[in-house]
Amino acid sequence: MSDFFQSFVDNFMNFFSWDVLSATLTDPVNWGIIGTLVLLEGLLSADNALVLAVMVKHLPKQQQKRALFYGLLGAYIFRFIAIGVGTFLVQITWIKVAGGAYLLWIAYSNLFMKKHGDEGGEVKNKGLSFWRTVLAVEIMDIAFSVDSVLAAFGVSDKVWVLFLGGILGVLMMRGVAQVFLKLIDKIPELERTAFILIIVIGLKMIAGAFGFHISHVIFFSVIIALFGGTIILSMLRKKNKSGSVKES
Repeated sequence: MSDFFQSFVDNFMNFFSWDVLSATLTDPVNWGIIGTLVLLEGLLSADNALVLAVMVKHLPKQQQKRALFYGLLGAYIFRFIAIGVGTFLVQITWIKVAGGAYLLWIAYSNLFMKKHGDEGGEVKNKGLSFWRTVLAVEIMDIAFSVDSVLAAFGVSDKVWVLFLGGILGVLMMRGVAQVFLKLIDKIPELERTAFILIIVIGLKMIAGAFGFHISHVIFFSVIIALFGGTIILSMLRKKNKSGSVKES
């Protein structure tokens, strides 16, 4: 039992190791993974930022900023704990398999089971007090974070890679949500591509549990092919559609 707790503490201590942080920041592969996590977070969570904005809308302007700030702080604390615990637990084979299977279920349910309009439409403003609103934002932030944190475990097992990807991803979600929403509106196929990437990550996670490791070169090639192919396909569809309109 003492060995278990020592290993657990050692895993968290990676957050406070300059050598670990330095190795993370100087490795180009790590920045590629961080960029992937940021892109994935932005595509999957852009609309979540708008939900949070509606949740605090009834508060005075200054309190709106404070409530969102506390929610952001809570999201970071949750990610710190989840990543520290998760990178330790994800070394266990059955947890890797279960995590990968859950990611496959998330992708399947969103690609094939989710019907248009299922999200219940407008988020209602219930006029909660300031601290009850902060609590609601915290809970919503954690709910939004679970899937993206789990997906991150399928990409890397390095705490600073996961944490930096999460920090930048949440900042992107809050700061430039409109950019991602406009991007998805312009190329709607990107949302489906993001879930296809979740399938790739889920399969990668399950394969890793049984000793089959996919190289970073193959993984990044798949990402480039997926998103590059999606953009090209979207452009061709728009071109064909505009050509059909002109002919009619």
